[in-house]
Amino acid sequence: MTQDSAVAAGAAPRIGFVSLGCPKALTDSELILTQLSAEGYATSKSFAGADLVIVNTCGFIDDAVKESLDTIGEALAENGKVIVTGCLGAKAGEGGGNLVRQMHPSVLAVTGPHATQEVMDAVHLHVPKPHDPFVDLVPAYGVKLTPRHYAYLKISEGCNHRCSFCIIPSMRGDLVSRPIGDVLNEARALFESGVKELLVISQDTSAYGVDVKYRTGFWDGRPVKTRMTELVEKLGELAEPFGAWVRLHYVYPYPHVDEILPLMAGGRVLPYLDVPFQHSHPDVLKRMKRPASGERNLERLSKWREACPQIVVRSTFIAGFPGETEVEFEHLLDFMREARIDRAGCFAYSPVAGAGANALPGALPDAVREERRARFMAVAEAVSAAKLAERIGAEMQVLVDAAPALGRKGGRGRSYADAPEIDGVVHLLPPLKASRTLKVGDFVRARIVGTQGHDLVGQPL
Repeated sequence: MTQDSAVAAGAAPRIGFVSLGCPKALTDSELILTQLSAEGYATSKSFAGADLVIVNTCGFIDDAVKESLDTIGEALAENGKVIVTGCLGAKAGEGGGNLVRQMHPSVLAVTGPHATQEVMDAVHLHVPKPHDPFVDLVPAYGVKLTPRHYAYLKISEGCNHRCSFCIIPSMRGDLVSRPIGDVLNEARALFESGVKELLVISQDTSAYGVDVKYRTGFWDGRPVKTRMTELVEKLGELAEPFGAWVRLHYVYPYPHVDEILPLMAGGRVLPYLDVPFQHSHPDVLKRMKRPASGERNLERLSKWREACPQIVVRSTFIAGFPGETEVEFEHLLDFMREARIDRAGCFAYSPVAGAGANALPGALPDAVREERRARFMAVAEAVSAAKLAERIGAEMQVLVDAAPALGRKGGRGRSYADAPEIDGVVHLLPPLKASRTLKVGDFVRARIVGTQGHDLVGQPL
């Protein structure tokens, strides 16, 4: 039976789906998949077995653009009916036309990011939705692409900054905060579904509510201000009965971030902040059009650690930005040594089509950019290794991510210091007692007995 005849015979149409890019794109994918499921569509594990394929793309850096275009090409070759959404869908090509349509003119439709309804309209046009959709079969928290025990919670879309190296505002627009009641309702549904770790994401978590002037919203009949501090406080309250974690990502170091440190010190949310510093030298930050200075960042880090000694800070940096001198780069290395960032990643600067930084003078050769990235990572890894070694002998709570054979041969998990996919892990040794088992999604106490690269080694207690 052909795909078309299967649909005509009443079988649920099958949609292939590929999600590329960052966690924010992943939450867009989850919204689309939730709506597809609500309307009675099924998913396909292969391009060839689908009635239509949706590719959610990334368009931020050149490697991501290539991966997205290659994936679209594969889907067209194996299936022929492809809808493209995501950041690459909003990217212009030569002459101002749509890049995706220039490279793959046979795609059925192209949308930008956070465009669930536009995607669904295109799906309906090419693969009509089934009759009598069983909406009640879709869980309240929607369809998730993460393991059952953790989930991303997007609190806003877009960004008001105009960093010279970034094109996200041109693809995702200015900041738009979700209503606080909607955010808290989704968080509660996720905890009730068994989620043990909620990862709060956005383009700028600290700016939550700025676009609506921190207006007062309502949740469970009570007024709640649309602001990061109040949101984090309520998320901590929701998580507490479930013993769940709340982890904050993309937090710009604004002064009001200090207000959440007592919540971290008190155990209401994880003492973990993902802060995109990008650089330390004031002249480089100025060329980047970043909203903070390196000197204030050192002061703020010191203040945070004073208020919450156990806090872990992760960050990302750019080496080899246009015009970066050796003195400015050494300033960044000194900052890393003094700031002692727990987890740091570094990108060698890469020009992005449409970014203002492309017009800056002083572009550095690729070899210099890569050499500086390697030098940065050597310093960052030395700092991280020293901080990991300090944990040997400590007892830590670990969320189990993998436990083959019920963990009798050991497993893998993460501590509060480790976000999924981007940080290290805790390698769990086999339990000392034969009756002791490990289960994915459970918390276990472990004594840290060693380190292994970026990771810890723990003995379950």
